[in-house]
Amino acid sequence: MNDTLSAAEAAALLHLNVKRVQALARAGRIPATRIGRKWLFPRSRIERMVGLESGPATATVELSARNQLRGRVLAVKSDGLMSEVRLDIGGQELTAVITRSSVERLRLKVGDEALAVIKSTEVMIGRK
Repeated sequence: MNDTLSAAEAAALLHLNVKRVQALARAGRIPATRIGRKWLFPRSRIERMVGLESGPATATVELSARNQLRGRVLAVKSDGLMSEVRLDIGGQELTAVITRSSVERLRLKVGDEALAVIKSTEVMIGRK
């Protein structure tokens, strides 16, 4: 098996447009090496990013979102095109509604470790 992927192969694994993958590589946000005009991506690192290969449980892509919460999947309920995913994060429960295809692509199931990324312009805080 080849140790590197082309931009098109990496894009297919990451479910992204080739131009987006190249831009992420150029910005240093995904591992890549440029040889002339071609980008080459380390197969094992890209496969680890999408969960195809076992590796450390830490994310390999840096995100601009500051609010990243790691937890365990408590439940996944799918109905039609949408799914409700409940996470236990330090004894607190977080519920996210995402597409069913995202649940399938991520292969989310009860007990899995998952990362909740919260990106919002508003956060409300309450107090008793």
